[in-house]
Amino acid sequence: MEEKVLHKSKNGMAMLLLTLFLYAAALAAAIVGAITGLSEEGPQSPVGIAFFVLGLLFLLFGWILFCGLVVLRPQEAVVLTLFGKYIGTLKEEGFYWMNPFCSALNPAAETKLKQSGDVDGSSGINRFNLSSGGQNIQLSGSGSGASKKISLKIMTLNNSRQKINDCLGNPIEIAIAVMWQVTDTAKAVFNVDNYKEYLSLQCDSALRNIVRLYPYDVAENVDTTGDGMADEGSLRGSSEVVAKRIKEEIQGKVEQAGLEIVEARITYLAYAPEIAAAMLQRQQASAVIDARKMIVDGAVGMVEMALSRLSEKEIVDLDEERKAAMVSNLLVVLCSNRDAQPVVNSGTLY
Repeated sequence: MEEKVLHKSKNGMAMLLLTLFLYAAALAAAIVGAITGLSEEGPQSPVGIAFFVLGLLFLLFGWILFCGLVVLRPQEAVVLTLFGKYIGTLKEEGFYWMNPFCSALNPAAETKLKQSGDVDGSSGINRFNLSSGGQNIQLSGSGSGASKKISLKIMTLNNSRQKINDCLGNPIEIAIAVMWQVTDTAKAVFNVDNYKEYLSLQCDSALRNIVRLYPYDVAENVDTTGDGMADEGSLRGSSEVVAKRIKEEIQGKVEQAGLEIVEARITYLAYAPEIAAAMLQRQQASAVIDARKMIVDGAVGMVEMALSRLSEKEIVDLDEERKAAMVSNLLVVLCSNRDAQPVVNSGTLY
């Protein structure tokens, strides 16, 4: 289905004034016709009867002309069908008059996702909720409060938190925000049953497909790019890359629905509660080991520098046993996690 953009003249105000004038004329014709054509005192005039009938018919059915009035604001569109046939889409803002038998079509008008742009100001409408993937979708029980216009603005879909296993099997909780907009109204309306529900389900599916390729943190022997070589990709450290892949995955699936994914961002990322404590201990242990390793490397360098300076300046001549004792004492002082207690040696090493 290809989109056909209609370039109609903005004649809505002229048709509104003309319809009101015709209503006034029909009312006057009905009154004059009733007086002249249906009078019991004088001869009945066929012309008066005709005026009365025509005026009465217009008063009864003239309201149909008002059904052709369409007002579009910036970044809005309306898909028009005539007796089931797609005739085109109005996209430019203005006040239009269309064939009153044309009907606007928007199957997602009553679908309320947890996103921007879905603010329902109608009242007196029964609603019920249903769950679609990670989203809460709200449907109204009556179509009177839902607009058939399609918004072309960029909207933000806040995907609810989902529990997904990463590539190592660890359960994590993750949520994303997807910025999207409708680019092809014909595809959005006719290619899928409900483009908002379709987008929500595809976001859930794409998120699961991409997250399963990455570990939460950097792990050894893990290939996240698919090139057969281990890399350092992770959900925590490569959030920009992960978000880009999620966006591309969603875009590939919603292309046929006439939607464009502008951006996708990770808004929440954490281990699932059942393993969060264990993973925190693991991270703390890893941090302690890394810190100790850095301390030992620095201490060895300082000891080496001390021995080298003492030897160069010939301050003291140390044999191998004394060097070993000095190295032991320096390492104890430098690597200890407590302040060293000085001990004064009044004797000798022998």
